[in-house]
Amino acid sequence: MILKIIYYILLIITNIYGLYFIFIALPSLYKKRRKPKNSIKDHYFTILIPARNEEFVIGNLINSLNKLNYPKDKYEVLVVLNNSTDNTKEVVKSLGVNYLECKNDIHSKGDALKETFEVLSPRNDIDAYIIFDADNVVDKDFLIHMNNSINNGYQVAQGFRDSKNATDNWLSCSYAIYYYIQNYFFNKARTLSNSSASINGTGFMVKKEVIDKIGFNTKTITEDIEFSGICAINNIKIDFVEKAVTYDEQPTDFKISWHQRKRWSKGCLDCYKNYSHELYKNTKNNKSCLDLAMMYMAPMVQDIALIMLGISAVNKILSKEVLFTKESIITSVIFSIAMYLAQVILSTFVILINKKPLKKYLSGILLFPVFIITWLPINIIILFQKNIKWKHIPHNKNITIDEV
Repeated sequence: MILKIIYYILLIITNIYGLYFIFIALPSLYKKRRKPKNSIKDHYFTILIPARNEEFVIGNLINSLNKLNYPKDKYEVLVVLNNSTDNTKEVVKSLGVNYLECKNDIHSKGDALKETFEVLSPRNDIDAYIIFDADNVVDKDFLIHMNNSINNGYQVAQGFRDSKNATDNWLSCSYAIYYYIQNYFFNKARTLSNSSASINGTGFMVKKEVIDKIGFNTKTITEDIEFSGICAINNIKIDFVEKAVTYDEQPTDFKISWHQRKRWSKGCLDCYKNYSHELYKNTKNNKSCLDLAMMYMAPMVQDIALIMLGISAVNKILSKEVLFTKESIITSVIFSIAMYLAQVILSTFVILINKKPLKKYLSGILLFPVFIITWLPINIIILFQKNIKWKHIPHNKNITIDEV
């Protein structure tokens, strides 16, 4: 009896959680964004590129930044070198780009950014920072759209995260689909409903006055979603700038993907531990606080779903019921097929809505449910593995902006 009560309590929690994200995603299907104001001012941007051993890809990013359709005297590029042991520094110097070498002990990209912001703090000519990863290439109109976001009153903004190697294999394609879903049903939906988007790690803008005021004191290994929570607590709304496109390199090796997603899940869990109290406390004043708290809960909710399966099995054993009847097997198969088809339909939808060639994304569409399922063991592991450190992800896709 007690197990059944626990089971139904957990069932209510998971259903409410799922319905919340379905409800919050609906504006992306029917709302249209108000036309932005015309450009009032060309703001000065300092583009920061944290880099560690990125000699194979950083040149393509810098070349794409040199082609930006924005006044050349209104932006600069600064590479933040973090203990590189390859020829990244030499590549940067050969391209005539300024660089800053980290002097502090760096454990994550957040540490590198924090040190850089402190160094640049005395400068009064900078209006806003743009942060890219070294493996990115950038659409030529990126700064125009970010500038418009500032002119429309936003202090922090996230661009559209696309992929430069989506069709390499099923894994990189699954990543691309994951980001399309996040772009459309999370960030775009929230901006359309006058709520706050979330930072996705790269291709984002933050005004210098925000950093000067609240700092960049991230403590977890996922500085992007952590800073999103800090913004929510400080009542700073994050814009989603759909036309400001960044092309990112996605992992093609499952082992690398495993470590990366383990870091993401651990970061979510740590963010919930560190910020949930403040987020819940500020929910009355800012609904984005609840949104971020719910997002941080994602790994725990998946673990709860697994616990429910365990409770159901134990309850049947204690009740001396047959664990696997013909009816239960048929029901499970039908449910599994329905869930698989739902994810295939969702993947197909975001591919079509982003005007991508369906045929080239077929492996990702068919195997995206596998990509999601492999997150389940990750979310169990992070409960017991305390020390998950940031690891450098090798990038070697030599793709230019003209080739994307």
